[in-house]
Amino acid sequence: MLPDLTQYLWILWLALAFLFVIIELLTLEFTFLMLAAGTLVGGLGVNLLGGPWWLQIGAAAALAALLLFTIRPLLLRALHRSSAPVLMNVDALTGMSARVVAPFVDGAGSVKLDNGETWTARLSEGIADAALGVGDRVTVAAVRGATVEVAPAVPPGSEKT
Repeated sequence: MLPDLTQYLWILWLALAFLFVIIELLTLEFTFLMLAAGTLVGGLGVNLLGGPWWLQIGAAAALAALLLFTIRPLLLRALHRSSAPVLMNVDALTGMSARVVAPFVDGAGSVKLDNGETWTARLSEGIADAALGVGDRVTVAAVRGATVEVAPAVPPGSEKT
């Protein structure tokens, strides 16, 4: 005689909720937290009230979906509200300091950025090649494809003597 396995379904609901909480701790996106809440409240709640297995699964799925589409966006918005946007990749290069590593000829040269990358560089308009020599400090004014547009870190004529 086999026992009715649906009487042990509460163990499955607890284990599933525990698994979802562990995954949430690894991802930190509130997705698996909503699934865990749906599992606990919907699945385990209906189980403890004596509902059939199909109603438990339906309640868990419906509650998890409801939480995913209503509560999760509110939590994410509240979490990201206070954080300032962080510039990444090429966007972070504008305004960065650099040092000239190859002399500028016809407006083209090479610079080493403060982050350690060496880039092909072009001078901003109105700056002569002779204004910058090897070792001079420049600032990235813009990124144009694989070339950075640079300007002297200290504008010409304003150096202290």
